[in-house]
Amino acid sequence: MVTRLRCGGFVLALRFNHTMCDSLGLVLFLNAVADMAKGTDSPSPPPVWQRELMNAREPPHITYTHHEFEELYDTKSTLEVMDDIHTVHRYIFFGPKEITALKTRISRTHGPCTTYEALAACVWRCRTVAFGLHPDELVRLSSVMNGRGKPGFQLPSGYYGNVFAYPAVPAKAGELSENSLGFAVGLVKKGKPEMIGEYLKSVAATMVMKGRHLYTAKGLFIISDNSRVGFQDVDFGWGKPLYGGIAKAVFLISFFMRFRNSKGEEGIVVPVCLPLPVMERFEEEVKRMIGEEADEVV
Repeated sequence: MVTRLRCGGFVLALRFNHTMCDSLGLVLFLNAVADMAKGTDSPSPPPVWQRELMNAREPPHITYTHHEFEELYDTKSTLEVMDDIHTVHRYIFFGPKEITALKTRISRTHGPCTTYEALAACVWRCRTVAFGLHPDELVRLSSVMNGRGKPGFQLPSGYYGNVFAYPAVPAKAGELSENSLGFAVGLVKKGKPEMIGEYLKSVAATMVMKGRHLYTAKGLFIISDNSRVGFQDVDFGWGKPLYGGIAKAVFLISFFMRFRNSKGEEGIVVPVCLPLPVMERFEEEVKRMIGEEADEVV
């Protein structure tokens, strides 16, 4: 849907079925439409269907532990999935100052880390603290990981289907909340196994041998880093967008996306979806974590 603005700009919004493509596949589609809007006869690279490339090997063989699919039975569960009616949305901006503050805090106890690891640890830890969970309740973080171009798993450049996994790392709410941010970073790193073809083959084998589960929602929080996917570079002929990315979070999932705030600072914006009292505690915890007020985009 295109919404034309009085200033002369416009907003392009779309919805899609995630079984068709992932974020990189969506960007391939958007760039193809953009190319044709600018006069190109056919998209480059040409789209590739070939979903059989993602089939499990014969015979299927599971070689990794997949916590994201494990059912939780022995847990003091107080964290239930909520819909939009019972939640509010906020967009938290992490600019250069905020990211530096986090990395400085982490380096005191853990050493260097990536921007993703710092932000993922911060958001997951603050979210867990905000819910006030029982110390023994099990929580999990899944980091969505791209499988394109990884060793042992080559795909045609125009393949636009889903090529990602979301390995999970478990932790007790108490140990995550009470330990340092560096401890949370260590968990984030532990939950990011080396993404190679073998891991994706193990995921496919798990779905064949144990049933095609989406994920176990209880206690789970998913982060998908879309900051380098290319949404911000799609050009339909009027220049690059002021913002390109996901519109909002859902209860279980937040996204990292590139954004330039009103001060002209480049950074990462993180949409968050939580019940209002939890959201207020979450924002306070983020402010405490970075040692200064976190800028809210809207």
